[in-house]
Amino acid sequence: MLNEKKEIFGVIHSYETLGATDGPGLRFILFTQGCHLRCKYCHNPDTQRTCRLENAAKNGFKVVSASEIASEALKYKNYYGRRGGITASGGEPLLQIEFLTALFKIMKENGVNTAIDTSGLEYSEKDENLDELLRLTDLILLDVKHIDSEKCKALTGRGNENFFKFARRLESEKIPVWIRQVLVPDYTDDETDLIKTREFIQSLNNVEKVEILPYHTLGKSKYEKLGIPYPLENVKSPTAEEVARAKKLLGVI
Repeated sequence: MLNEKKEIFGVIHSYETLGATDGPGLRFILFTQGCHLRCKYCHNPDTQRTCRLENAAKNGFKVVSASEIASEALKYKNYYGRRGGITASGGEPLLQIEFLTALFKIMKENGVNTAIDTSGLEYSEKDENLDELLRLTDLILLDVKHIDSEKCKALTGRGNENFFKFARRLESEKIPVWIRQVLVPDYTDDETDLIKTREFIQSLNNVEKVEILPYHTLGKSKYEKLGIPYPLENVKSPTAEEVARAKKLLGVI
């Protein structure tokens, strides 16, 4: 039964009812609104804009309660099976910790698996609100933006120091992690960088899976619609051979 003692609201972009690529099994994918990064390869630029919750609705953003989203996600519970569940993506979901905590609390009360897709670059050791959320989280899909901090900053606008801190915290708290690396030709495919990434992954004891996500241009039309230049205009998707090479360097089986 849904707990509606106190409504907690969040700002979302949209959701997908039965996704199969963001975590195990079939999943309800919630795309939260807002991200401080400006990744050159971002395929969801429409989720980047941020807005204070109290001003969101009047500025055209979609404001929903945790119980409202939980009710929607639970409609598909019979399809989740033992492995499926809900994944909070974005945008950057860790910008709305209180909202996710309220949502995940309801999902766990109903026996649903929970996951967060995040870069970890918004992680703060001082954020005590994160403690409860992590206790309610079954899996973290941790995006490696770039193993080199300066290259990470050039690619996303931020260095990667918080990524390492967050990864080590997840390890210490024994929270399962899937590592994800977007493979962008000439940006994230350097052999030395991929080897360093593999070495870091191998230093963690909570990594269940490593995924290579080939860069694609499916989000290009969104940039055109928003009237902003596409950052990687002349970059092509990696070939099958390039993906295979990266998998070998990362130790992906």
